[in-house]
Amino acid sequence: MSRYRDSNPDCKIYIGDLGSAANKQDLEDAFSYYGPIRSVWIARNPPGFAFVEFEDARDAEDAVRGLDGRNVCGRRVRVEMSNGARRRGNVRRGRPFHPEDKCYECGERGHYARDCSRYNKRSRRR
Repeated sequence: MSRYRDSNPDCKIYIGDLGSAANKQDLEDAFSYYGPIRSVWIARNPPGFAFVEFEDARDAEDAVRGLDGRNVCGRRVRVEMSNGARRRGNVRRGRPFHPEDKCYECGERGHYARDCSRYNKRSRRR
């Protein structure tokens, strides 16, 4: 069973602009003032953000109001409610498709150059 199944997205907050020297104990010390903490997760690659999950959504909201724009772990941090979105694998990033866009290779509408059937991909420079 995954540890995330019991997670309530209303209780999770995002901490941004966090320095790479931040550690779990420092975040627990700063955020436990607002209520009991369920978990702390700090990003290491790339560093600079973390998530803190409270046991109660009201405590999470109080922490956002109390700590947004304040110094935590030696840096002025951005604190906001987590949007609950999770990364999905194999998601094509970039601009969304619009049917009026033209292919750079053949000039026709309805597809991009990366999807062009007329474009010989083997002749592309490396």
